[in-house]
Amino acid sequence: MSDKKQNIQAQPPENLTGIKLIEVPKKSVGTKAIQSALNHVFTETGVVKGIQLLKNINQLDGFDCPGCVWPDPDQKRAFLAEYCENGAKAIAEEATTNRVSPLFFATHTVQELSEWSDYEIGKSGRITHPMILREGATNYEEISMERSILYYW
Repeated sequence: MSDKKQNIQAQPPENLTGIKLIEVPKKSVGTKAIQSALNHVFTETGVVKGIQLLKNINQLDGFDCPGCVWPDPDQKRAFLAEYCENGAKAIAEEATTNRVSPLFFATHTVQELSEWSDYEIGKSGRITHPMILREGATNYEEISMERSILYYW
């Protein structure tokens, strides 16, 4: 452990990552919303995987949107789009092809990561291996699946 005192933040910083104040649009649906949703999904997952995911959101034989609070209708569901723009963004982040390997955690300390916004962390990618932060350590390190199961149970 380093003698240098760590300043790990429990809450992510307020970092608006390019958000700008604009006049509120009169409509929240239509071509711009569809284009935005598709752009997020296709950028993160690719076109083919993105279409497969979008066609299955909130469908009887599909999966529930990870960001949705709307109740699912029992019988009738939209054929093409039973989700909103934010639902598409949530799916895009969950299904991203970006990956975070143990090298990422060896490169970035817990203190450094605590200074990142939720957006920055989410855009980094999906974790590829179980990781552990040992007492007194400054970085997460890889742990085997077998050891991680024993450690947490």
